[in-house]
Amino acid sequence: MPDRKNIYGKSLVLGLVGGVVLALVLIGGGLLVLSMPSPAAIFEPGMGLKTAAVVAFFVTLALFIVLALVAGDGLLGELQYMIAGFGSFFVVLWLMIAWIF
Repeated sequence: MPDRKNIYGKSLVLGLVGGVVLALVLIGGGLLVLSMPSPAAIFEPGMGLKTAAVVAFFVTLALFIVLALVAGDGLLGELQYMIAGFGSFFVVLWLMIAWIF
């Protein structure tokens, strides 16, 4: 005789998992639609070169402090490379921030 106590077990689990996945997809889609900016906000002027320079400086400074702490030994020997890297990284970040934002 077949085992009748577990006849709905597999389909019940699949239905529940499918329902949870569907609910998560619907919630995610709703949050995506609600988080989209309005068309007027898309075409507003963004960040200028002056503000982007300030943001890029502090982002680069924070990153290079972390890199200096992680480097540990040999910090004095690598200082000239870090200064050159700071300059080039700052310029790239500055222009990319001004362009994107």
